[in-house]
Amino acid sequence: MKSICFRVFLIFILSGVVAGCANIVPPSGGKKDTTPPKLASISPADSQLERRVTKIEMRFNEFINVNNASTEVQVSPLLKLPISVTNVGRRVYVEIPDTLLNDNTTYRLTFGNAISDLHEGNVFTNYAYTFSTGSYFDSLNLDGIVLNAAAGLPDSGGVVMLYEAATSDSVVVREKPVYVAPVQAGGHFSIKGLPQRAFRIYALNDGNGNLVYDGGEETIAFLDSLVTPIDSVSPSIVLKRFKEKLVDTLGMDSTVSMASGKLAARSRGAEREGFFYSVAVDTSDARKRTFDITKPLYITFNKLVDSIVKGRVNLTFDSADIAVESDFTLGFDTVREERLWLNTHWKENTVYTLRLLKGFAKDSAMTDAMPSRYTFRTKSDEDYARLHIHLPSKYRSSKYVLMVNNETDTVYQKPVVDTMVHLSRLQPGSYKMRIIVDENGNGFWDTGDLFEEIQPEEVIPYHEALQLRPGWDNTIDFEPAPPAKRAGARGTNSGKSSPPKRDKP
Repeated sequence: MKSICFRVFLIFILSGVVAGCANIVPPSGGKKDTTPPKLASISPADSQLERRVTKIEMRFNEFINVNNASTEVQVSPLLKLPISVTNVGRRVYVEIPDTLLNDNTTYRLTFGNAISDLHEGNVFTNYAYTFSTGSYFDSLNLDGIVLNAAAGLPDSGGVVMLYEAATSDSVVVREKPVYVAPVQAGGHFSIKGLPQRAFRIYALNDGNGNLVYDGGEETIAFLDSLVTPIDSVSPSIVLKRFKEKLVDTLGMDSTVSMASGKLAARSRGAEREGFFYSVAVDTSDARKRTFDITKPLYITFNKLVDSIVKGRVNLTFDSADIAVESDFTLGFDTVREERLWLNTHWKENTVYTLRLLKGFAKDSAMTDAMPSRYTFRTKSDEDYARLHIHLPSKYRSSKYVLMVNNETDTVYQKPVVDTMVHLSRLQPGSYKMRIIVDENGNGFWDTGDLFEEIQPEEVIPYHEALQLRPGWDNTIDFEPAPPAKRAGARGTNSGKSSPPKRDKP
């Protein structure tokens, strides 16, 4: 009897233990690991002289991954064939065929963002491995910044490339460079470990990563003279990267030519879709001020129009509850041929009614557009911002052209004939300013030409974007930073803004 009781008691105890073991509680979470892996050892050691290093073993303090080694791991000078970069566990292995190495040459390996820890993806950065096949290290540098030529501001991304001085100026479209370095944030670049000899230098926004200039959408920069590395690290080289103008076989701008082709194809396809149009006005509530009085009213058709009868287009505005006829002009857009514009001296904060009567437009098949009516209200002056720009007297010349742009349009582009420029009825939003050094006097910015050795026209940017608010007056002193400092921290707005003088209606 005692034996039976003991067995029952033992079973009860064991059941409790098993139940307790089955109730597994996960460990509480700690802080996320944000520490990049650390290099514990490397063999052979860094900075070896008279050594043809063909195998490198890097050991880290944790398990790691290697990603995008073909683009992230860079060797300078560039080798004719890619090197092998693999990893197992905590180790990275680099293999360089001995036949790729030249005598008396300093080689520098950088790993970019290729190496990261296995679980959190923290990147091992800012490491370079150097060795020399000769008895000394090449230790000279080239430093500078890359600018977007059209904007005059720092242009990050892409690479800076060096070619031997004896090569022709077309080498950039045929061969890979000897030395290459990435363009960092802020447009800065630095090429280290260079020998004391002259080079050709280019900056390329390399769309397909082949380290060869292919034209098209890629942008390029070059210097008119050779460069020689120095032992200073001060930014001394300014490269202005530009997109060359593309011209088709008919001598027309390729962008316009392609747009016209698409328009013609769309028009042919529309023959089967009827004849209709849309009017770019907001008719949802005539109490709301929605129509921009600085622009025409656009009527967009689904196909090319054969004829317009102006007498069947009627525009009136409301004056003391009386509909008053408004004079207007009509015309077709020179770029979008299926778009008709209507313009008048728009009155602010006024209700307009547009009536399009039957037969006002016909297509090539003499089909009439359907009649319609649109009622809308124009914006008030207080819906716009005002900008007053004070320019230094040194820019007062027809050689300088002031450009003011918002996010979609150029709102002002004229030679500087006065030190004060006043702009009214600007849409609220973000604006940028720049001055073009208009060398050929055509009133526009001209891009460069690589093989004609023509540099893009210089652009002097205002140092930051302007945020314009409705009803406010904004006064700005245009005084740009020197080119070498444009990649630094953003300056403060040297102008001032004034609130509206009265409440908006």
